[in-house]
Amino acid sequence: MFNGYPAAYILNRWFALNPIGGHDFAGNPFNFQVWQLITYQFMHGGFGHIFFNMFALWMFGAEVEYILGSKKFLIFYLFSGITAGLLHLFISPLLGSPLAVTIGASGAVFGVMTAFAMLFPDRYIFLYFLIPVKAKYLIGFLIVFEFLAIDSAASNVAHLAHLGGALFGFLFILFDKSNPVEFRNLFKKSFYYKKRTPPDFGSYTYGSRNDDDVQEAKFYDLNKKDDEETITQEEIDAILDKISKYGYQKLTEREKRILFEASKKMK
Repeated sequence: MFNGYPAAYILNRWFALNPIGGHDFAGNPFNFQVWQLITYQFMHGGFGHIFFNMFALWMFGAEVEYILGSKKFLIFYLFSGITAGLLHLFISPLLGSPLAVTIGASGAVFGVMTAFAMLFPDRYIFLYFLIPVKAKYLIGFLIVFEFLAIDSAASNVAHLAHLGGALFGFLFILFDKSNPVEFRNLFKKSFYYKKRTPPDFGSYTYGSRNDDDVQEAKFYDLNKKDDEETITQEEIDAILDKISKYGYQKLTEREKRILFEASKKMK
């Protein structure tokens, strides 16, 4: 007991995420502090609460950390929890949810789960250790469930915090260009985005050209002495890049001969 209050009450008052405004069950005003956006993530309501959060963090977080690196993963994890706390803090009162302190790492864990689903969408997760379900479907279903359960205030679960963590995880991975995420390509128009493929020298076009820009390729005699030079792949790549930028007609005679010789060798 501290000044007549239980230790749990003191810990919640200073380290759990307190609402802004309102009064607690003891009649005291809630004590919101900025640092609580971090400290609440390390508090839990019992063994089962912390066990399942840490099990999910281990299950999904290990590979996400391997991709991001330990330092970036720590930042990502903490800010997932901060975003979860902010969304719950400001949106829950608008939906008429009762004011109460919030604890737990579930929001940050949802951010990690969302990141896993984006980085490894087709990885199988064995539900109940028996039923194989792809990560994108299982985690996607959990997020949809959280969205549908927002109004269930009696469940004593901060569903908005879960959604806040998932939202941050989605945006972080989406805009972190150091990671190859196929989902990112859905936001690019197909005629602006093309994957570069090895060229077919027989028929290959770059962009759109006017008919006036088209020139007929000349035939070169490969028996000429000046053609007997070593041609490297770097030279061919540089020529192809030049074609993509300026067109075939901008090539020098030597570059055209190199391209023609490479084409003959491939055939």
